[in-house]
Amino acid sequence: MGVIESAGALGSRISNLTVIVALALVTYQLSIYVYNIFFHPLRKFPGPLLSAASCLPLCRKNLSGDQQFWITELHAKYGEVVRYSPNELSFSSGDAWKDIYGHRKAGQPILKKNPKFYLAPVANEHERVFNIIDSDNVNHTRIRRIFSNAFSDRALKLQEQLFLKYVDKLVSNLLRDTKADPNAKFNMVNQYNFTTFDVMSDLCFSEPLNLLENTEYHSWVAAMFANFRYGIYLFTIRYYQVVEKSLLALIPRLNPGMAEKQKLHHQFTQARVDKRMEIKEKRPDIWGLVLEKDEELGMTRKEMYANAQLFMIAGTETTATLLSGLTYYLLAHPDKMKLLADEIRGAFPSTDDISIEKLQSLKYLHACIEEGLRMYPPVSNGLPRVVPEGGVMVDDTFVPPGASISLTQYSCYRNPKNFKDPYDFVPERWLADNTEYATDKKHALQPFSYGPRNCLGKNMAYHEMRLILAKLLYNFDIKLCEESSQWIDQKIYIMWDKPELKCQLVPIRSHRTS
Repeated sequence: MGVIESAGALGSRISNLTVIVALALVTYQLSIYVYNIFFHPLRKFPGPLLSAASCLPLCRKNLSGDQQFWITELHAKYGEVVRYSPNELSFSSGDAWKDIYGHRKAGQPILKKNPKFYLAPVANEHERVFNIIDSDNVNHTRIRRIFSNAFSDRALKLQEQLFLKYVDKLVSNLLRDTKADPNAKFNMVNQYNFTTFDVMSDLCFSEPLNLLENTEYHSWVAAMFANFRYGIYLFTIRYYQVVEKSLLALIPRLNPGMAEKQKLHHQFTQARVDKRMEIKEKRPDIWGLVLEKDEELGMTRKEMYANAQLFMIAGTETTATLLSGLTYYLLAHPDKMKLLADEIRGAFPSTDDISIEKLQSLKYLHACIEEGLRMYPPVSNGLPRVVPEGGVMVDDTFVPPGASISLTQYSCYRNPKNFKDPYDFVPERWLADNTEYATDKKHALQPFSYGPRNCLGKNMAYHEMRLILAKLLYNFDIKLCEESSQWIDQKIYIMWDKPELKCQLVPIRSHRTS
């Protein structure tokens, strides 16, 4: 009996202890919620009460692919500054660009990037290798100086024939396939990706991936696409630092192929860089132009690997994304498509006369690309910065130190204070002689970001987008297939989660090459 009573007493004590621990955890968590709502430095900023208390609403929207749409709805309800998680603010005012991302006055520090968003977890922080995006301000300046020569106007002119080689290959493939089957349906998302990846691979490594040749994705490209969804898990886990390591350990078990895809991505990039660096003759690709400027390079081989991986994502998927979205909007607005096609076809005697320099003078083409970037920005989310000591003023609003702030691009471009009829596709708003949209804040459109850390490849992207779209519309009439009529209804997992954009193409036989 004594043993039984002793065991019972022990069980009772364990049970009581469990209750006490559970109550302590609940009390601790409730105290955090109370602090976030009533005492946090951001307590006076508007937003949902649950989002002020906890990051859980944000994480749920993040994992569901609805974060940007949700934040845009919050801006519509609460105004141009929204607190969407305990320590995060989103701005939608076009004037906030310069305050968050722009150059600072003498003595004022540039706002640092939020490492929770930019830096993926690594086993040893001392082994971290930075690329031009996730580096600190000092290393960013160094790396940007190294690559500036490769993205200069001079370099773009040297690379024009490389661009034309693959754009003409795209057109040739489509002409061949429409001749073989006039009723063929093409997934234009794939066609644009095949082209941009072959271009960037040649620019980075002096050899293409041959996606246009094989008309299918290379395993390396497929691995890159898989990393976008993986990135969403990483960003979400970061909000729960107490259990971050445990949650990270679960991901490989839940998705066994993910680690293998990441490994493939790294190995393939490294092998391509090593192979390119063995080539000694001068070539006008990225590494050739880098070496031409700086024989010492000023960059380790690991940094070259890291930046090559970045270029193969930032210089490909984003361009193909814009072209996909713009193609859809043009097809959904046939009157706009006709105006653009007429401008392009009337500007050139033959497809061979289309060039980077001449395309820059086509005003409606430029207007369509700008409107495409506004309606369907490849980088739709905000790029978070951490407010330094002393706080900052953002669009006449004081933000206390330690807060994470960003301008959410999708929300900014849907803000009626920035753009009239913000949900309408209106390329005409970008024409200088248009008075109906004269009140639009044109400076609010910054799809390549703003300030000292804006996209280095901005001009290259514009040239590539103009070439691909102009060559396509010069040679084909395009029709949207019924199954893609609702194509724009998408989720966002870092990048837009694009379904197939099925189109039929009819060759314009009256246009011949010279």
